[in-house]
Amino acid sequence: MAASSDRPLALTQGDPAGIGPDIALVAWSQRREKAIPPFIYIGDPAVLAVRARQLELDVPIHETDVNETTAVFDGAMPVLPLRGGIDVVAGQPHVATAKTTIAAIETAVALCMEDKMRGVVTNPIAKSVLYESGFKFPGHTEFLADLASRRTNEAYRPVMMLAGPKLRAVPVTVHIPLKDVPGSLTEHAIVETCRIVSADLKARFGLASPRLAVAGLNPHAGEGGALGTEDEDIVHAAVMKVRDLGIDAFGPLPADTMFHDDARRRYDVAVCMYHDQALIPVKALDFDESVNVTLGLPFVRTSPDHGTAFGLAGTGIARPNSLIAALKLADSITGRTVATS
Repeated sequence: MAASSDRPLALTQGDPAGIGPDIALVAWSQRREKAIPPFIYIGDPAVLAVRARQLELDVPIHETDVNETTAVFDGAMPVLPLRGGIDVVAGQPHVATAKTTIAAIETAVALCMEDKMRGVVTNPIAKSVLYESGFKFPGHTEFLADLASRRTNEAYRPVMMLAGPKLRAVPVTVHIPLKDVPGSLTEHAIVETCRIVSADLKARFGLASPRLAVAGLNPHAGEGGALGTEDEDIVHAAVMKVRDLGIDAFGPLPADTMFHDDARRRYDVAVCMYHDQALIPVKALDFDESVNVTLGLPFVRTSPDHGTAFGLAGTGIARPNSLIAALKLADSITGRTVATS
């Protein structure tokens, strides 16, 4: 799919009771000073209008379709309206909003797959709210992959990458309990993750030969088997297969020495074995500037690296930095010709 720079980005509302509307409004307000690319907000315009008044932001809201987005973006915030039908209270999630939240994601993906949007930028969702409505997917990422599969009849293996100014990191296993990680970690999963990461870093990030540093599972990468055999039996074996594919990968490495300044200069992405092993260093280094990027899909998807922050919704405290970074990264990625992994 070729991305054209004259098309806008699709920004989904996320959970409307969270900070998604807040940071979208602030991001649009900073469009000139931060050089934010044109986007269309897909969601309930009534929620935006109420939240703008709460935050005392003078943001004209223009209900429109995708074709007018770029033309109106400088003077008003373009909104593709999806009516929620209920009064949303900032900070008070409600299951009745789930239908619109899901519809916004479906609409954004459909427009992107139809080549009417450059990419999808998703505001944070509350999975517990969606689960209460009958949502059957573990999270955003799996839902996006399913939506893509329905349109192409192909299977996709989405890979989550957190990308900040100082570090890119990918977890092989994601939202599972730590006690389940060793049993879920397979040679195949590591190889496939590395393959997808390498392909997308080439096609979408312009890296001719990405360098992948692969973390060990156990302390000190197993200490030669004294602290567990998984690193030798699974991780090392997977790295050898990845190298056989022509990918510049090395490891397993002790995770406690992978993320200091000198170590990070030796690689382009850290491939980690579980969720916190990847996300803690990214967020410690670049919390406000990090972006969640989904690799392995036939369209570009980015997202802020934080959650709904219900306690901050409507207060004016929520910072738009990560959303702005997500919009700008999606703009940067789709400025190139995008090849499906």
